[in-house]
Formats: sequence, structure tokens, C-alpha cells
Amino acid sequence: MLMKSPAHRNRDIERQPGYLKPEHCAPPPPRSSSDTMWFIRDGCGITCGIITWLLVFYAEFVVVFVMLLPAKNVVYSLFNGVLFNGLAFLALASHAKAMCTDPGAVPKGNATKEFIESLQLKPGQVVYKCPKCCSIKPDRAHHCSVCKRCIKKMDHHCPWVNNCVGENNQKYFVLFTMYIALISFHALILVAFHFFFCFEEDWSKCSGFSPPATVILLILLSFEGLLFLIFTAVMFGTQVHSICTDETGIEQLKKEERRWAKRSKWMNMKVVFGHPFSVAWLSPFATPDHGKADVYQYIV
Repeated sequence: MLMKSPAHRNRDIERQPGYLKPEHCAPPPPRSSSDTMWFIRDGCGITCGIITWLLVFYAEFVVVFVMLLPAKNVVYSLFNGVLFNGLAFLALASHAKAMCTDPGAVPKGNATKEFIESLQLKPGQVVYKCPKCCSIKPDRAHHCSVCKRCIKKMDHHCPWVNNCVGENNQKYFVLFTMYIALISFHALILVAFHFFFCFEEDWSKCSGFSPPATVILLILLSFEGLLFLIFTAVMFGTQVHSICTDETGIEQLKKEERRWAKRSKWMNMKVVFGHPFSVAWLSPFATPDHGKADVYQYIV
């Protein structure tokens, strides 16, 4: 989609000396079948991702083997076991999808002279060009120094999922924060019940571990659950607010001027989670249908 602009309209970076010239860009490398999977090779992000999975597995171990299996009430153990394991599975699945889904990377190296000429620009039209990854990018795209790519509708780069949160994977990131908050809250409730029912009884009958080991494991789980409940609940609320207002974290931080069409909050939610509203919103395995969402423009 093309829009007319005044001839004097330009970006400040394009006026700076040494700005990207089309002739300095090599043609983009051809994509192969090995490029289909998105994964960022960042040491910090990979470490944070592994730590996330280990923490979930630790909570799983304490909940199942320390609290639920030794419980006398089979219905109580079965119900909470299925609920906790189901939420933990959805949390890890959402994390994997957020990490391995292309967040909306702009084709790298397409700011070549030939490609710009093929756009058949009219006098006064301006293209957004990135001097770092040598790409022509659409409006609302920003360059990520970790991913080394321009990301469409980039919200932020999250080391915990080792990826940017952008146009194509924001749903999975929101689901990840929601499910982590839910299992954290559930674990805290189970710990509270375990302490309450075992406080005046023989601790050896409440756990297969020694009383000191049981107490230490429960205290560590309480600390982990409380910390991640606060962190992910705040992040979940921030993301939902960002979606409803249709303003990314970077746009809020930079206080960028709004140049895109305004939609209702419900429509903004459907753009991220899919058209129409369904139970698939809660599934990390359902790819959202963005419906009639506006296509971000390369030319302004």
C-alpha cells in the first residue's frame, strides 16, 4: 500500500553522514530449508531459557513428589496433579513457541539498489531503511541488537524466551506469562495447605523426605512461586494493556507519534490472539488468524 508524502518529509537518520546507501547492500542470501526454524544463538538468552525450564521442573518435582503423592486423599492429589501438570505443560509449550517462532523479522539485506528501483517510488515518497541489517522495513518496525534483525511491531527483547516479542509471537509470550503466573499461584496454595495440615502431625507421614529436607524444599518453592507470580503477573498485565492500546513497549518508551489507524480494544485483542474469539486463544498450538489487520507499510 502506498501513501503520498511531502517531498521534505524524511527521517533524521537519513540526513546523517555515512547513512546507508543502496549500493553498499549485497543481495540477500537465498533461504534454504535449514532457515525455516527460528532460534537466536545468544548465550545469555539460552541460559535464561534453560533456567526457566529447570525452575518449572523443580516446582513439578516438589508439587508431585513432596506434596501430592504422600497425601492421603487420592481425589485431592489427582485433581491438583492433573491441574498443575496441565498448566505447566501449557506454560512450557508457550515458552517453546515464543522462543522458536519468527517474531516478524524483516527480510535482511533487501535494501539493494535493484529492489528499491523495483518499488517504482513516486517523487516525495520515503522508504524506511535500516543501516544495521541493510533492510527496508515497514512502519512500526525496530532493529534488535541481539537478534540482529528489524522486527515488525517489536515490543521488547526478552532474554527469558531468548527472542524478541513482536507481531508473530506476542500471543505465545502472553500465554507464557499467564500460565507461569497460574502455576506459581497454584504452587503457593498447595504449599500453604501442606503446612496447615502437617503442622501438628508427624512430618514423616506428610512427605517421603525427612522433615528438614521437606521444609527446605517447600520454602524454596514458596520463594520461587512468589517471585515469579509477581513478575509474570505484572508482565501479563503490561502486555494486555499494550495490546489493548495498540502501542508497543518501545513506542511507549520513545513516545512515538501515532501514525496508524485506531481500533477498538476488542479488535486489538483479536488481531493478536486470532479471529474470531474462541478457546484457541488459550492454546499455544493454535496459530492466530490476524484477520483484517492492517498490513504494515514499507513506504510512507
